[in-house]
Amino acid sequence: MWIKPVIVILFILLLISLGSGLVFLVKDQGRTRRTLHSLGIRVTLAVTLMAVIGYGFYSGQLRSKAPWDAAISASKSGAPDK
Repeated sequence: MWIKPVIVILFILLLISLGSGLVFLVKDQGRTRRTLHSLGIRVTLAVTLMAVIGYGFYSGQLRSKAPWDAAISASKSGAPDK
């Protein structure tokens, strides 16, 4: 199960990028392009995170444990509803 640690790491990197963008925005006051570069990194990390989550659901490594999904998965497997 390598997918869950990768999701956590990507999320932490996303938060670090968000914080660094805020620092660059306040510190530079628009004089440099560091805020723009931080935004590019943040968008790349977000797209990668969504792709990893999508792959996890597609491959079956991630599943929903929500109560309303139990009835849907039971009906797909052919088990009778309660």
